[in-house]
Amino acid sequence: MGKLPALMTEPPLSPMFTPADEYAMRLALDQAHNAWLVGEVPVGAVITRQTPEGLQVVATGYNRPITTHDPTAHAEIVALRHAATLLENYRLPECELYVTLEPCAMCAMALMHARFKRVVFAARDPKTGVAGSVIDLFGQPQLNHHTRIAGGLMAEPAAQLLRDFFNERREAARARRARNAEPGQGLIPTGEATHLDES
Repeated sequence: MGKLPALMTEPPLSPMFTPADEYAMRLALDQAHNAWLVGEVPVGAVITRQTPEGLQVVATGYNRPITTHDPTAHAEIVALRHAATLLENYRLPECELYVTLEPCAMCAMALMHARFKRVVFAARDPKTGVAGSVIDLFGQPQLNHHTRIAGGLMAEPAAQLLRDFFNERREAARARRARNAEPGQGLIPTGEATHLDES
């Protein structure tokens, strides 16, 4: 009897993505989960490079602007800082970055300044994404370095993680508002005056 094909839970990889790309993006998704666990927006990043021994994970990062009080602590920047420190160089032309959400302008420019070879992202960001969603900074011919960009790898799991996170946040906010609407549970304590002191 012939062997039945395995059930697929995700669509096959696009021809532009390799199993190594998928492996790195799965690590980035793990980093995004770490962000959620500490109350940050779940975005994760992984930096890799090819070595004679094979693929090397150089650094990882996840969103930390709230916990570190640092508006620049996006997942890409956190990973970039670690990689530059570990490799002792501010230029990383042999490195590739995998991130679960399309980079913003700050992150895109930092990656281009560091001379990254390639950036792969999962979900598009229609509000601040600059790899084609809002604008395409990576495609600006006036810039002196051009990082290759590829999007859509594992986009659905990354987008679902973000949807779940924001749904949970909205539910928690609704519950807080409902608690605060109950008598005696407002933000400012209230009470009934039954008499005045005669002092």
